[in-house]
Amino acid sequence: MTIRPASTDQHDPSLPLLPDDAAGFAELTESWRSELDAGWVDALEPVAPALEGALRACADDVRAGHVVLPGPAVVLRAFQQPFDAVRVLVVGQDPYPTPGHAVGLAFSVGGHVSPLPRSLQNIVAELRTDVGVPAPASGDLSAWTEQGVLLLNRVLSVRSGEPGAHRGLGWEDVTAQAIAALAARPKPLVAVLWGNDARKLSGALAGHPVIESAHPSPLSARRGFLGSAPFSQVNTALAALGEPPVDWRLPAAPGSEWSL
Repeated sequence: MTIRPASTDQHDPSLPLLPDDAAGFAELTESWRSELDAGWVDALEPVAPALEGALRACADDVRAGHVVLPGPAVVLRAFQQPFDAVRVLVVGQDPYPTPGHAVGLAFSVGGHVSPLPRSLQNIVAELRTDVGVPAPASGDLSAWTEQGVLLLNRVLSVRSGEPGAHRGLGWEDVTAQAIAALAARPKPLVAVLWGNDARKLSGALAGHPVIESAHPSPLSARRGFLGSAPFSQVNTALAALGEPPVDWRLPAAPGSEWSL
C-alpha cells in the first residue's frame, strides 16, 4: 500500500470501496513500517501491538458494513511527515465523521470541500482575527505541515456518522506514545491542545510551551477558543526558543472555493 503524500488533495480518500478498504487496513498491519517516516517507525515501535490492533479493528468494522474514515491510504498520514522536523504539535480529537472530509490530518480537509466543517470555519475565523492573514481558498491545511506543524488527532479513525466510535481501539496509546516521543527529543517543540481530550496530554509535554483552549467545535468555540490567539502565541513561543515563526497563510487551491 502507498500512503497518500501529505500535499495531495485531488480526490476524496475517505469514501471507501468496502472490500478494498478492509484489505487495505489489514495490509497496513503488516506494512506500516515501510510506509512511514523512519523516525516515526522508531518512535512508534513500543506501541506496535496497539497500532496494529487498531488497524485490524478498522478492517473488521469495514467487513461488518461500516464506513471507516479516513480510508487506509491516509489513516497514518500524519506519521509520513518527518519526525525530526516537527516543531509545532496541534492535537485534535478524532477525524471528521462526514464522508469526504477526513484526510488524515487533524482539522484539515481536501481542497474540494465546501462548505467547511464548522470546527474548521472557527479555526479560519480565529486565524484571520489573530494574525490577519487573507481568507484561504480552501480548508487544506497541509501547507502548515511543510513548516513542521504536525496536525495529529488523538484518535485516528472514526465510523461515518458516529463521532467517537473508534475511541478505545488503541489509537490513544499510539498517539500518546507519538507525543511522548516528540517531547523526549532534544529539539524545540510548541504544543497546541484544543479540547478536553487533547488537554489531558499536557503532563506529557512538561518542559515545552503548551497552548491550551476549548475545542473549535461550534459546541465549545465560544467558551474559550475564539479570541484565544493560538497562532500568534505559537510564534511568540517559537521566537523564545530561537525558532523562526510559522507563516500561517494558506495558499489558494486552484479551481476550488469554499464559503462560510
